[in-house]
Amino acid sequence: MSALWGISFDATPISGVIVEFVKVARLFRAQGLQVHLDLGYDIKADKNAFFSPYRNEAELLPEWVELGRIDGIEHIDGYTPELVSAVLAEVIGRNDDTRLRSVMNTIAAELQSRIIAQWENNDVSFVVVENGTLPENVIYTTALYRAIEEYGSRHRLGRFVLWRDHDLMWQSEPSTGRYGRFPYPHTPVPVNSPFIHYVALHEEARRRTLEWAPHLREISVLPNTFRHRRAEVDQGNAGFRADHGIPEHAPLIARYTRIVPPKRIDRDLHLLAALPGAYLFVAGDRAEDPAEFARLTALAAELDVADRVVFGGRLRPYDADPGGSGYSVRDLLAHATVASFLTSYDYESYGNPIGEAIAAGVPYLTSEYELYDTIYGTKGFRAPVLDVRATDLPTPSFVDEVAELLTDETERARMAEHNYALGQRHFREGQAERLLDRLFFTPMGGRTKASVVLPVYNEAADLPAVLDSLYRQRGMDRAEYEIVVVDNNSTDDTVAITRRFAEEHPDLAVHVLSEPEQGVACARRTGMDFASARSKGRGSGADQRLLLVSADADCRVDPDWLFELCRAMESGKAAIGVCDYYYAAERFAGRPRLWDAISRTLRCRAVTFALFGGFPDGKGFAVDRDTYDRVGGIEIFYQLKDGRFVNHLSDDWDFGIKVRGSGEEILYAPKSRVEINARRVDHAIDEVITGRAYGSDGIIVMRDIRIADPGPADEDLTEEEARQAWEFSIKDFTPKNTILPVLLTPSLLEDDAVIEFFGADLAERLGRRIAEIKDEMRVVDFTPIHSYKTPSFRLYFEFAEEIFARLRATVGADIGYPPPLPPCLRDVPPDRFAEFVKYYCEDRESGEAHNYFGNGGVF
Repeated sequence: MSALWGISFDATPISGVIVEFVKVARLFRAQGLQVHLDLGYDIKADKNAFFSPYRNEAELLPEWVELGRIDGIEHIDGYTPELVSAVLAEVIGRNDDTRLRSVMNTIAAELQSRIIAQWENNDVSFVVVENGTLPENVIYTTALYRAIEEYGSRHRLGRFVLWRDHDLMWQSEPSTGRYGRFPYPHTPVPVNSPFIHYVALHEEARRRTLEWAPHLREISVLPNTFRHRRAEVDQGNAGFRADHGIPEHAPLIARYTRIVPPKRIDRDLHLLAALPGAYLFVAGDRAEDPAEFARLTALAAELDVADRVVFGGRLRPYDADPGGSGYSVRDLLAHATVASFLTSYDYESYGNPIGEAIAAGVPYLTSEYELYDTIYGTKGFRAPVLDVRATDLPTPSFVDEVAELLTDETERARMAEHNYALGQRHFREGQAERLLDRLFFTPMGGRTKASVVLPVYNEAADLPAVLDSLYRQRGMDRAEYEIVVVDNNSTDDTVAITRRFAEEHPDLAVHVLSEPEQGVACARRTGMDFASARSKGRGSGADQRLLLVSADADCRVDPDWLFELCRAMESGKAAIGVCDYYYAAERFAGRPRLWDAISRTLRCRAVTFALFGGFPDGKGFAVDRDTYDRVGGIEIFYQLKDGRFVNHLSDDWDFGIKVRGSGEEILYAPKSRVEINARRVDHAIDEVITGRAYGSDGIIVMRDIRIADPGPADEDLTEEEARQAWEFSIKDFTPKNTILPVLLTPSLLEDDAVIEFFGADLAERLGRRIAEIKDEMRVVDFTPIHSYKTPSFRLYFEFAEEIFARLRATVGADIGYPPPLPPCLRDVPPDRFAEFVKYYCEDRESGEAHNYFGNGGVF
């Protein structure tokens, strides 16, 4: 089978429902499927399109979408728009009219047969139903449910149907009562079918769906997403204003919506009347509701704004493929000053026009419809908002707010940029791809034990070798693991290389995702969230735990890396398994001083990892999926750098702290080994020496240290440089690896091996001091990033001499003594040393403590 059949209950040639279908269908198209779409003209009786032939509707859609109909539907005896209207009024809206039941069942059976025949003829393997739960046409809904059951059983399909609702009954004109009253006893309740996966647009819609149909077991949330690309005037749309008679510099309000009463375009006309000099462009089908169009044109004349209103007809969708005929919504937004969405309070479920304006970088104004806060308001989006529960038409204060926005270019730009950044976070592309991959394209096998997540950004040079090393893992059947590659806006051949590798190695499941928000932390979270979600649909035999495994695209894993990591995790009770990381000694053969500094840090780490389990590093760690979900997954921290928010680099470390803080254990798997790419030292040696490899003043950010031609790295450090590099390395290492574990889990100080390392006296005093600092700081949870740093730094200064003595005794005499104190602490009276250490470490203004300890482990 090789086709997707889409069916829209919206019965319009273009709408938000159709736009969202095209986004989903594009992913099926990428899988090689032919895409068919039934616009639903033969379903809804109130759109004046029943049995009407298609004319130019295809021009509004991508060329790869083929419009379809159920053959012969117009010949079904008794199936008429009049019957559909009667059923809605008599059966649904008022009471169960038994006189119509027999007719309804007969027609539904005939519809069922014709739907199945159509799917057979078109070789359909997947079905997407849009807005199918609306009881506008109970006959068709009943027939569709029955057709799905018969077709799925006949072809032994799994959940081959994605059933999505945009405007559920309780969100669509509930005040009219035309759909009956909750719990809608005369409407087909969503079926808990083995062939259907239901999708809601947001958590509130999902909650309400389950309130009505609590028996559903397969229902996910898939928010509408938007292509975030700022709308700009270009050669293709430069003539938009002139073609529509809009002065070049006049403020332009864009309204792109259906021209029907619930959309309340009359509010825009009243707003326009209060804004001299502004223009309004209304994009929508003027023929869909002739009475409403006539009412609006009359109102425009009455308000004396007819010469400033353009009813521009239908435009191509916002996300239309470039190069089509006619203007698109994006072209309108390129010329718009603001976008408007003054809709009815209880009509909208999502508000696509707002999302499209945000994604285009255009400010918007809106009414506070019922679900506005659910989708936009509570997420922090900024806009003039009209409270239509308090007033029906724009108020003077609302008009003033809009007028100020139209005239203040700086505020418009600030608002648009704020919303655009939030939009990328909440409505980024890729969510549909991840859901469909989990549901349809590559279901996770029941034998899968591990999902290896590989964030990538312009890794074309190293990626083939990395993928090959993952493919050639020993001790693991390739059905027992998969690879999830998360592309983070690569501009080279990274994605093409990955897809080619997947094609050439069909015995290993390889998934390719995209993460538009730049940062390895964001990409790692996306991959792990994806793997966790997909794993919940594993087939029979999936009784073992699933591990989410992090790998790094610029490091090499040993042949037994994954097997040893999984074996260690299976034998232990820990929630996280941490690999052993090493450098290849031959890479530093001509640099003995540098290698000595590196190897001393690695030797210290081996001791503390064996004692405490260590903390995860993105280069290689595994986490139990159930634990990952329970603690909320990877968390992204943001910090300011040069006046802009950037994501914090240490998501892996912070995640480990969160897991340990939840009471779970971390296990060190020394036989699971990862070779660190030496370029981390080679190409950032100046920063290594000065302790600024990843930033300063507490700002820890990712640097791209790849250069086109690195050349040979054979120059050793001077003795002074080697000493300085070692000091920063050990200062970074000691608070994080010998103090932080016991700070987070003081009970470790009662472990025999830990007591042997510290010595009984030091272990006892450390435990007592941790309790004192915790009480003094009034901290109940040390897991947030700035909660653990200060006490770790303080404890380091207070106990450094004794800890280094234990490292010398355990690791080797060459570990030496603590690096010199900061100058400001050297002359502090001994009896006040701990007091001034506190001031030094808690000084957030200067960041001196962060700079003293260095940022990001360099070795």
